Amino acid sequence: MKVKALVLGAALSVVAMPSFADLELAKASGCLACHSVDKKVVGPAWMDVSKKYKGNAAAKADLIGKVKAGGKGNWTEVTGGVPMPPYSPRVSDENIGKLVDFVLGLAK
Repeated sequence: MKVKALVLGAALSVVAMPSFADLELAKASGCLACHSVDKKVVGPAWMDVSKKYKGNAAAKADLIGKVKAGGKGNWTEVTGGVPMPPYSPRVSDENIGKLVDFVLGLAK
């Protein structure tokens, strides 16, 4: 019985925790300078972003565009007007897509 509980607990922690690879990609891409998964840093917490866009069919394309080009005005109440810098071409389109998928997948 203890083994079943241990296996179940380990499985749940894997499901509930963000992927280590995704966090490493975010760190390598410079995202963690302004964001974190669960709390505001300079920009909004990614969990808040995920909740805001949950169920929005256009969210992935919209967020990819925002990450590529940067901008401001979408989270002014959180950022105080600090703009997000553009991440393209510094971060590849493929990796921007992976990062957006990671963020949008947090609020499942």
